Amino acid sequence: MNTLEQLRTGQLLGTKQLKLACGLSEFPTEIFELAETLEVLDLSGNALSTLPADLPRLKRLRILFCSGNRFSELPTVLGRCEALEMVGFKSNQIHHVPAQAIPPQLRWFILTDNQIATLPAVLGQCQRLQKLALAGNRLSALPASMAACTRLELLRISANQFSELPDWLLKLPRLSWLAFGGNPINLEAERQALSESPLPSVAWQQLQLEQKLGEGASGVIYRAQLRGQQAVALKVFKGEVTSDGLPSSEMAAAIQAGSHPHLIPVQARLVEHPEQAMGLLMQLVASDFQSLAGPPSLQSCTRDVYADDLRIDLAQLLRLAAGIASAAQHLQGQGLLHGDLYAHNILHDRQAAALLGDFGAASFFDSKNPALAQALQAIEVRAFGCLLEELLERCEPTDSHQTALGQLRSLLQDCLNDEPAQRPSFTQIVQQLLLLSFETS
Repeated sequence: MNTLEQLRTGQLLGTKQLKLACGLSEFPTEIFELAETLEVLDLSGNALSTLPADLPRLKRLRILFCSGNRFSELPTVLGRCEALEMVGFKSNQIHHVPAQAIPPQLRWFILTDNQIATLPAVLGQCQRLQKLALAGNRLSALPASMAACTRLELLRISANQFSELPDWLLKLPRLSWLAFGGNPINLEAERQALSESPLPSVAWQQLQLEQKLGEGASGVIYRAQLRGQQAVALKVFKGEVTSDGLPSSEMAAAIQAGSHPHLIPVQARLVEHPEQAMGLLMQLVASDFQSLAGPPSLQSCTRDVYADDLRIDLAQLLRLAAGIASAAQHLQGQGLLHGDLYAHNILHDRQAAALLGDFGAASFFDSKNPALAQALQAIEVRAFGCLLEELLERCEPTDSHQTALGQLRSLLQDCLNDEPAQRPSFTQIVQQLLLLSFETS
């Protein structure tokens, strides 16, 4: 975090990144003194409602965050910022997105938690668009022109007003991570999962909170002691619209997921929280389980960030991949799309046992509609293909495994096929991975 004093006294000259959160109601003109170097500008958490007309003077500006401000309209000046590729205006009061406001080089667009009912057709001209976050708005449709956004990989349209998914969306060649929970298309299924849950209830007073284990967009996870019983993991939901969607949608999906060896078991629902927050009690995962990777960075956009020294042998890769594919196959059978099948949502141990977690982007779908089920599975299969590709990059097979490695690479290409209908099913993927495991053992 930087300060206005640092900016005004010239201490930040030459910087590439600037972050100011100090109750600003006007854009500080001193920022223009950084025009020759500034690439990342974060003005989130202020009281801004406009941007200056000469913002394009920041000719190197690639990334702009203005979340948590008071914008009611996306500023049209953004469309004249030629280098701008990442724009974030989460949690404002935006109800209008002018066509002129869309930067020509747009790659990552965040408009989560606003009041947007329509989007301009010019979005379809954003040939570089990879990541689009629109959860928590009032959208009931997307521009048909977006069928031309063939590089789009991640889309969040949860908590809107969609009663159906557009046909063209399901045919995009690179779409891999899709979240559409909390819409009319699946709200009834979510409510049913919550109301008919077979899980027991545990009162807040029966729990003793211990250390915090982690925190995500939708909630905080604690180690907790259940009175007279074993320690558990407790996830307390924040009750806010996240980049993925609604906490109630996540809770419904976690319940609907049921039991599987490669999912973290859900044991009970939390009740009587002092602030009426929702929560789930889950099995406490052994401490030797670690996240397989970190989430995508500003640079990687849609791909996870792995530790530089991570290496995995072929037997471990096959075991891990088969486990995750099996979990995805199970979720499909439960009428669920995970929506965030990423390495950063996978816990693994030294023996490559794997657990798929985080249902924040999960979406219910009508499993009685075979065409829809197959199309959504194909999207998730591509996400699995991306995971498989990343694991293969970190695999060190022996010379005796070259045949199996070739078959694995062939499977990878099938999963990444630009024609979604040509991708294998998770049933086929699991069978092939298990056969390869047997042949290489």
